[in-house]
Amino acid sequence: MSNFVLFETLIRSAKPNTYLVAPDGLCQKSKPDAPSPSLRANPKQVYDQIADIIASERLWKPVAQDPAALRLKFIARTPLLGFKDDVDIQVLAPHEGETGTQIAVYSRSRVGYSDLGANAKRVNKLIEALTAK
Repeated sequence: MSNFVLFETLIRSAKPNTYLVAPDGLCQKSKPDAPSPSLRANPKQVYDQIADIIASERLWKPVAQDPAALRLKFIARTPLLGFKDDVDIQVLAPHEGETGTQIAVYSRSRVGYSDLGANAKRVNKLIEALTAK
């Protein structure tokens, strides 16, 4: 089992080299940069789609997966200098009375103060690939 990020208690770095997408109310100690999209597929399908997207990216390497908990972790390398960034994902089943599966994604750089938007671009690329399916 890997050390997955606990979104409920996540405290983000003060440096501008992270990007967080999460549904309202999930992160109690950090404000997301953007809300989670509502996805039509069931949670297991969304999990499988994310795993496929990660596997298809040349610069993304899966490091941990927990299908039962719908959790994934991967390392993304930046194209030019090969810096390693860590990305945690949790797929969330709809609450009673809600429709649509949601996701929480936290991407952060290991080094440097600013990421020049690399984490936001990565997370948005993942979300775009999910919503296109």
